[in-house]
Parts: sequence; C-alpha cells; structure tokens
Amino acid sequence: MGSVVSNVFQRCGKPAEQEVERHLRANDRPFNLSYNYTNNAITTSKYNIFTFLPLNLFEQFGRLANTYFLFLLLLQLIPQISSLSWFTTAVPLMLVLSITAVKDASDDINRHKSDKQVNNRRVDVLIDGELRSERWMNVQVGDIIKLENNQFVTADLLLLSSSEPLNLVYVETAELDGETNLKVKQALTVTGDLGDSVDALAGFNGEVCCEPPNNRLDKFKGTMTLSGQGYSLDNDKVLLRGCTLRNTEWCFGLVIFGGPDTKLMQNSGKTTLKRTSIDHLMNVLVLSIFGFLAAMCTVMAIGNAIWEVQEGFVFTPFLPREPGINAALSSFLSFWSYVIVLNTVVPISLYVSVEIIRLGNSFYIDWDRKMYYPKSDTPAQARTTTLNEELGQIKYIFSDKTGTLTQNIMTFNKCSINGKSYGELFDFARQRVEITEKTEKVNFEWNKLADPKFSFHDHSLVETVKEGNLEAQAFFRLLALCHTVMPEEKKEGELHYQAQSPDEGALVTAARNFGFVFRSRTPETITVFEMGEKVVYELLAVLDFNNVRKRMSVIVRSPEGKLTLFCKGADTIIFERLHSSCDSLVKVTTQHLNEYAGDGLRTLALAYKDIDKNYMEDWQQRHHEASCAMDGREEMLDELYEEMEKDLMLLGATAVEDKLQDGVPQTIEQLAKADIKIWVLTGDKQETAENIGYSCNMLREDMKKIFIVAANTPEGVKEELQNARREMCPEAADEPTVVLDRAGLFWSRKTETVQDEKVEGDYGLIINGHSLAYALEKDLQLELLRTACMCQTVICCRVTPLQKAQVVQLVKKYKQVITLAIGDGANDVSMIKAAHIGVGISGQEGMQAVLSSDFSFAQFRYLQRLLLVHGRWSYLRMCKFLQYFFYKNFIFTFVHFWYAFFCGFSAQTVYDEWFITLYNLMYTALPILALSLFDQDVNDRWSFQYPQLYTPGQLNLYFSKKAFVRCMLHSAYSSLILFFIPWAAMQDTVRDDGKDIADYQSFALLAQTSLLVVVNTQLCLDTYYWTAVNQFFVWGSLAAYFAITFTMYSNGMFLIFTSSFPFMGTARNSLNQPNVWLTIFLSTLLCILPVVAIRFINLQIRPTINDKVRHKVRKEALPAPAPSRIPARRISTRKSGYAFSHSQGFGELVTSRRFLLKRPLKSRPVLYATTDSPLAQNQPQHYRTITEEPEEAQSR
Repeated sequence: MGSVVSNVFQRCGKPAEQEVERHLRANDRPFNLSYNYTNNAITTSKYNIFTFLPLNLFEQFGRLANTYFLFLLLLQLIPQISSLSWFTTAVPLMLVLSITAVKDASDDINRHKSDKQVNNRRVDVLIDGELRSERWMNVQVGDIIKLENNQFVTADLLLLSSSEPLNLVYVETAELDGETNLKVKQALTVTGDLGDSVDALAGFNGEVCCEPPNNRLDKFKGTMTLSGQGYSLDNDKVLLRGCTLRNTEWCFGLVIFGGPDTKLMQNSGKTTLKRTSIDHLMNVLVLSIFGFLAAMCTVMAIGNAIWEVQEGFVFTPFLPREPGINAALSSFLSFWSYVIVLNTVVPISLYVSVEIIRLGNSFYIDWDRKMYYPKSDTPAQARTTTLNEELGQIKYIFSDKTGTLTQNIMTFNKCSINGKSYGELFDFARQRVEITEKTEKVNFEWNKLADPKFSFHDHSLVETVKEGNLEAQAFFRLLALCHTVMPEEKKEGELHYQAQSPDEGALVTAARNFGFVFRSRTPETITVFEMGEKVVYELLAVLDFNNVRKRMSVIVRSPEGKLTLFCKGADTIIFERLHSSCDSLVKVTTQHLNEYAGDGLRTLALAYKDIDKNYMEDWQQRHHEASCAMDGREEMLDELYEEMEKDLMLLGATAVEDKLQDGVPQTIEQLAKADIKIWVLTGDKQETAENIGYSCNMLREDMKKIFIVAANTPEGVKEELQNARREMCPEAADEPTVVLDRAGLFWSRKTETVQDEKVEGDYGLIINGHSLAYALEKDLQLELLRTACMCQTVICCRVTPLQKAQVVQLVKKYKQVITLAIGDGANDVSMIKAAHIGVGISGQEGMQAVLSSDFSFAQFRYLQRLLLVHGRWSYLRMCKFLQYFFYKNFIFTFVHFWYAFFCGFSAQTVYDEWFITLYNLMYTALPILALSLFDQDVNDRWSFQYPQLYTPGQLNLYFSKKAFVRCMLHSAYSSLILFFIPWAAMQDTVRDDGKDIADYQSFALLAQTSLLVVVNTQLCLDTYYWTAVNQFFVWGSLAAYFAITFTMYSNGMFLIFTSSFPFMGTARNSLNQPNVWLTIFLSTLLCILPVVAIRFINLQIRPTINDKVRHKVRKEALPAPAPSRIPARRISTRKSGYAFSHSQGFGELVTSRRFLLKRPLKSRPVLYATTDSPLAQNQPQHYRTITEEPEEAQSR
C-alpha cells in the first residue's frame, strides 16, 4: 500500500515526506507498515490502461508542431476563412498521433512485461513461524527471507546467517558493477548463531536503525539493537538487490530496502526524455518559421486591405461582398486564410517522415551482422529510435573500464624465472609469433589436478619444471603458498578457488597447472601437491598486503624443518629489499618487466629468504607482543615486517593480463582520429586504470607528460590542476573564457560555454576519486574542466556512480557538445542516463546498464562501427532530408506568395487542390525517403579508412541555422523562377492551332509540373549513392504524377465528380505543346545551373574532407580490411602496475582458527569444533574485513 501511495503522490507532483532515517523491526509487519515503506514491487512503466490516452496525448501536444496543426485544424473548421477542406489536416494529424501512440504503447507494454516477470519471481519468506514461497512483489521491509545458491538477491538485505564458515557468503555483483569475480560478505556473529533454525529466526526481533534509501553502492551505515545491545552495521553485512548468491548453500537476510528504495533502483537514475540536437534546432526553426509565416500573412492581409480599397469595388457587381464584410474585416479574414494556404512551410508530413527515417536507420543497426557477437549470440540493438543522427555528432565518450574495455578475466600470460623470460613464441628467425586461438596450447594432461580452462603456449616452461629446475620449482612453489586464496573441493579433484582478487586466482591457478597444486589449508597449515606428491607446510605467519606495503609475505616451515619466507609484490618495492648478490639478475628481470609493462601487463616480483630458526623464535615472540599491544600496534607490526623482509633472493616476476576485449586499442585509435575524446571513469585503483590506459593506447610513452591529481584537500587539488594547466599552456589566462548565450525554445535557456584552449603536444590526466570529489565542487569545476579538456586522455579512478554522472553533466553543461556514455553495470546507469547517448555492453557482465541504455551490443569494438558508419550515415541522411524537405516546401509556398500579387490577395491557391493534397503525401515523399534511408557518401570501409570524415558532424556543418537560411534563400530564388518564367511564357501565348492557352488552369498545370521536375532534379543532384529503389521512386513519382494528372483532368472524372475535378482537358491541351515543355526545361535549367556552378567552384577552391575522400574513392580501389598484425614490441620505463586487489588483505582471516568451521547440518558433520576463538565468544574481531575498505580510511 505504501508503494501505491508514494506512486500516487509522485504522479500527482506531491512528493512524499523526505525520509531521514529508516527504523524497522524484524518479524513485525504491523510496526514496519506504520512507516509506509514501499514494498518490493518495482514499476518502470509510464502508463496504465486509464492514464495512457490522456498522458500520451498531453505529451504529444507538448510538441509545438502538433499544437500548431491542431490550431490549424480548428481554423479550417471556420468556413469564412478556410480555402481547404478540414480533412487535409485532420487525417495526417490523426495518423501522426496514432503512430506515435502505438509506438509508445508498445514500448510501455514491454516495460510492463519486464516488471511483471521480475515482480512474480518466487522467494522463501519467514511468515508466522514458517517459510512460505512468496512473490517478490509481496515481500515487505522487515521480512526475513531465505536465499539459496545461484538465486538472485530479492531486496537489499542485512545478512543474518549462512551455511558457510564464519557466516560468509559469496556474491556475484555483475549487475551492479560489471565485475564477475566473487565478493565476500559476512554476517554479525550474534545473528550468525541463528543458523538455519526457523524457530530461532522467527523469534528474532532485532531492530535496525539505518540511513535512508540512497544510491551509494559502496557505503552503508546503521546499527542493530538486540536484547539491549547495539551492533554496528556496514556495507560488508549487506546483500544488495541485483547480486547473485554463489557457492553458498543458503543464507538468511532481513529486508532493509525494498523495490524502488533498493540501491539498484536508486542507481537507475531519473529517466529523462532524450531529444537530439537536431530536434532542438528544429523546434527553434519551426518557431522562426511560424514568425516568418505570420509576417507573410501580415503582408498578404495588408495587401488585401489596400487592394479592396483601391481595386475591389470594380469587382463587386459580379462578385458582391457578403453582408457586413468591409475592407478591414476582409483583410483580417484573409490573414487567417493565408495561414491555412501557406501552412506547407511546416507540413505535418515532416514529422512523420523524420520518425520513419529514424526507424529505418535503427533497423540497420539491429540487422548489422558486423555488430553481431556469435559467442554470446548477441546482436546490436537500437533500444530507442529517436537518437540515431546524434550518433554522428559525438565529441566526448565516457567509458567504464571493467567489463567495458576489459573482459574482467585475468590470465597468467608471461613470467621471468632466474633471468629467462617465458610465455612468448618465436620462429626460426627469432621473430615474435602472434599467439591466437589457433596456436597450439601446452598439454597439461600429465597433471590430473590441472584446470582445464587454463591455457599457455610456451612449451619450454613445462619442460623446465619437469626437468626439476630448482628455480622454476621454487617460483611456482611460492605462487602456491604466498596468497590468501580459499580452496573449495566439492568433488575429488574439482578445485575451485575463492580469491580476494582475480589476479591472485590467476597466479594460484598457474601454479596448479605447472604441478604445484594448492589443495587445502587450515589456520596452521597449507597443503600443496608438488609434482604429484603431497607436501604439508606449517604456516607460521602471514605478513599481509596493504596499499602502503604493496607486497605480502608468508613464512612457512617445510616437512624437513626448513624455514622460508616467500614474498611477492610491486617490483619497485621488492627490488629495494633484495640482497646485493642479486644485482645482475635484477638488471635482466627489470628488462623483462619493462617489456611486460610495454604490453600492458600487470606484474609482480617474487623473492624468497631462508630464515634462521633462532632468529625466527625471537621474531615470533616480538610479533606476538606487537599484536597484543594496545597503542601503536600497526607501527610496531610494520617495523617487524620491514625487519623480516630484508636481504631477499630474487626468483623472478609474473605478468598477468587484465584481458582487454578484442579490438579495443584499434577502436580507441580510430575514435581519436575522428577527434573524439575518451574519458575513462572507473571504480578501480589508479595502478589498474593506468595499466589499462597503456594497454588501450590511451596513455602512451611518447606523451609529453601524464599528470596525476591525488591531493586530499581542495587547496591541493586546485594547485595540482593549475600547475598542470600552466605547464600545458603557459600563456593561458588564469580565468577561463566563458561565452554566455541563449538557446532552446523562445531562447529561454541560458548557456555557458568554456572555450577550448590550444595545446602543443599530447598530455594525459589521471585523477583519484577523493580528489575528483573536491574538483567537482562549484569553485573548482571549471578549473577541472579546463585542465581535463586540454588533455588527450583523462582517467578518473575510484569514482562513485554519482561522480560518473557529475563528470558527464559538467562536460554537457560547459562544452555544449554531444556526449556518449558506455558501461555494463548498475554503477554505470546514472552516467548512461546523464549523457546524450547511453550505450550498454550486454553479455555475461549483467544487463542493468543495457536496460537503461539507448543502444546496446556485446563488444566495445562495435562502438566504432556504431559511430563512424551508422552514426555518420544517419546524421548525413537526416541533414540532407531536412535541407531538401524545407527547400521543396518553401518553393511550394513561395510560389503562392508571388501569386498573391496577381490574384488580389484573395488566398486563392496557385495549384490544383489535388496537387496540394498529394504533393507531400505522394509526389515528393518516397524519393526523399529513399535518399534518407539508402544514401551514403562513401561505404563503410572508406569510413574506417578516413575517420576524419566524422568531424563535420561534431561541428554541425551539414545542418544549422546558417544552412537553413541558405536553404530559404535558395528556395526564394527557385520560386521566383518557377512563378515568373511560366507566367511570362504563358502570357499572350496561343496553341499551335491558334487557340488561347493563357488561362489559370493551364498556368497552374505548368507551374506545378515545373515545380515537380525541379525538386526531383535537385534530389538527383543531392544523391550520392544510387540504388534500384532510388531510381524506382524518382521515376515512379514523376510517372505517378502524370498518370494521376491525366486521369483527374479527364472528361470522365469531370462528368462523375464535376465539383471535385474542374480541370477538364487541361493536361491534354497543355502538355502536347512544345513551348510548354520548353518552359519546363528552361525553368529547370535556371533553377539547377546556379547550384551546379556554386558546388563546382567550392569543390575547386574550398573542398571539404568529404569532397577529398569521394575524389579519392573514384580514383582508387576499395581499401582492403586492415590486416591483423603482430603488435610492435613496446618497451616501457614506467613503474609497472602490480597485480593485487584494491583492498587490504585478509591474512588474519585465513589464519583464524574458525574460518573453515561449517555450520552443523543434517547431512554434513562438523569439521572443527573449536569454540575458543574471539568470534565464538562474541569478542571484538581484529582481522580485516574481506571487502574493500573505503579509500578515505586507507589514506588516514
């Protein structure tokens, strides 16, 4: 009921009272319903059966043109001023409204179906002491629900208990952030003790007080009160709607937020009606045309008044005025009569045609096989049909990283062991061989525990390990021991690793395949199968990873009693702690690391150290004392870690690939050539984002400088931004140049545009999330925008979903350019909705972004085809259509204007009424539709060959206010020719047989025939790409005109419908005269010749990029598809990124004495019965949590 009430308030424009704090009680529906919290039903539809007609008509008549045509229809119902029948406007208007309504209804029905499918999913809810299967929509805040493995999380839940050790659950968050690696959540111990006991859970009456609904995916604050005791709640204890439960048999959760209040739905953002820049321009032009129409009608009305006074009395004997009508009233009525006659300057068919063209171009995207991804059977999809031409005007692209640029798959790619690099293949000439899917893979069948999905191509590494090479075996032994991965083996030999980061999982899997299989662990031991033999190591200490140390170590005792420290970390950190005897090996390994960094790989250096037994005992004692210290514990532990991790012996380095989607670097290179700027907005840490920047060729070694903004204060951020700007452009003014202007309908919207500043050379900018938060504040945002827009590449790290949207809105507001946002997770939805165009990546990473997008496809590389081919063609076609449409209708209307001076300003039409009716409906509709659907200046291969062809769209060169004025002037000139040449030719003219031909009907036929020939010839000049359809429509429309004209002007039609077809015999009497055809030819020549001449002169003097490429197309053969080439080896001297998770490690968790404890089940015995851990006794838990810690906390 609360949902209904809130929805009603929302629809009525009276928002419900703002929620400040949420208070709920478990298993107490009456208490929770008193707060009117929304239930779990979601509604994404706009209409219902009762509101559809009024709301849809209200929206449609919100368009200025539809309101205008309705007004016109009302005028035509007044006999005194109407010279045209009312149905000439009513039928097209009803057609337009009906087509749009059907389209809107179809879209909304699909939304209803989607909502119904989600709302009717089933989940077990604890009601009245028993579990009942309920629909999602019936779940209420405060309910306790049970989830099972692979189920979607129903609502935002407080995790109460689970089947896993330490009350952990594993969730996949692909729908939220596009990441497919599992995240770990953990319940409070006090609720974890409830287990799966229905009676205990039914008796649970904890009260939760927490933050109100919001869209922050990474934060949650609240407290739970149980039996008078308060417990702190954070994001680690909450399961969000949109996640999927994985590798967890069951869990119970308390519903905190339901339906529209969930963070998933809160991140969906406000759905706004997106209109293209051409739509906005058309609104302004239509308004201008209305003003021009009113001016013309005023001139006609004044002319009518003058004519009535000076000449009208001569005609009153045989054309008497109606009673009560004088010259003034006649002038007033003629004004409205001319509004009807001249209304063709804005014909209603314009909007019908625009929708048809957009629909057709949308189908091209849907049908494009080159944007179809067969692996996931995913075609490209135009989810909206109103934004196609905007794809040809994109200036800024805002992209997510994980799942958009990358596949979110980490692969063990290369390694360096004892100075030798492995992982590359060479031919006999020692040239690198490209590794493809067809390249022979290493056969791991000798290892029964190998992961069948793991692939490696360098056979020499396997042979080295098999030969018993001590360094190689030590290398993989380190990878099998030095980590915090948790193994899961449900069946014998089927190992599944739960890793804190996908990097660690890739390294442990690599060790597994090369014969060092991490099999199991207890808090004190690690069991590894080394080349088939079981070896149990005693785990003495874990020196955990954090963002300051940038390394982790383990100290183990082998079965022989040998003590060893194994360490892995960032190469710069490890090299500082090596023994001097490793200097020569460091040089070789550094060279390998630079090569790996040049390939964009994420690297780690590996080292070990043998430890003396006596020293270890002393160190352990001091470590224990430091761990128990109340003050300065972290500093004391860090000193001990530093002391231990000295004089290490280097083993080598690993290189893990954060696998890019296919074709990403090439796509980014093409888009950069098209002068499109790409900004990456990612939640990842700086090192990861920087690595991907180099892999994608967004960041390059040849850039002049890459600026990093990472200050923690507003003053520091401002200083770093200003220093970067001054270095790039020393002569730039301190204050930005902001141009104030007005735009929009009635010029009511103020715009501020920050001017671009020229910079010599390419620069890059990397900014952290906490710095970005300060930079987006009002007094710093222009400084951020100036500095960022000077750079070729901008990467924003650790950003929240809200910050992504803010960055997009900042560029939209101050650059007045078209933006596109592309992403794949719920954290990208607000960005996708904020941009002019939203693109969703569909596939395994989740569908939340796709559902909110305007276009979707499966791979980032398809973006270049969407923009450079479909977008450019759509923009070109729409601009040609508008120019031609306004041209042909202005000619048509201006001829009426000139004719008014010869008919006493009486609002008489110059053309036959049937020609007026069919001109836009039949004679000129299909040829321009064919051009607008099939025309292309160059084909898709040439479009890829010359991405620079895209730039005119960014500058609005093909259709703008200036182009519209030129079109009007061209139409005015042509209309003068089309009226006065036939008028002069027909005056005092006789037929071959001496009979008179100078009559109104013959003149009307000559004028309309000349008009139709001219506009079709102009269309032929504008057509670049001829197809059979174009030919058929052009010649067919002319043939249809003559066929219909001869039929309507025949004796038979006159005899049957005398009043409707008065032009009897006009066609056969006029069109058999040579001078009539000569007049048509002369009119056409005089209209077309200046156009041809001007275009020829421009082609010679000021050729556009389009002209140059089309000239090249005629001279050269079709370019072949770009050959796949082996990427050139790029050596990098930058500090390579290290392959660790963002967050602090959970070494203390894996050494917890209870981390493997399984809850007692009927079918599963207790593995360990220890009850002396802090958790069991509900004491403070000192180990670090699994999910990532907010960066603000880490920086303190």
